[in-house]
Amino acid sequence: MLARLQQVAREEGLPFGERTMTYNSRLAQELGKWAEDMGAGDCFHQKVFETYFAEGKNIGLLEEVLAVARSCGLSPDEAREILVQRKYRKTVDQDWERSRRMGIRAVPSFYNGREVLVGAQPLETLERFIEGDA
Repeated sequence: MLARLQQVAREEGLPFGERTMTYNSRLAQELGKWAEDMGAGDCFHQKVFETYFAEGKNIGLLEEVLAVARSCGLSPDEAREILVQRKYRKTVDQDWERSRRMGIRAVPSFYNGREVLVGAQPLETLERFIEGDA
């Protein structure tokens, strides 16, 4: 699976480093929801992707996700408070529950209302999937 991710990243010109560890992304997920509410969701998700996949940093560490928030112009003090109080815990739990109900078990996954397509896919495959011809 990792080899496929690296291949797709190369083909698409995406940054993807050599990762030797898998880290818990729960804090990043919770802070990402807050970043979305603050209008910085796209920046946060892109930066956390780069931090984890390209730089191989541990996004399970508070200081790492606070640095990501700071890089998107978000207040690290406010971000710390969001995480300490776990203000978005329930929202992320609801997202996880919804994904389980939909049959989503991996990232990325694409859902067209009937079925799930898992993994990075060529554009043509995604087009057929959306049109219902996958």
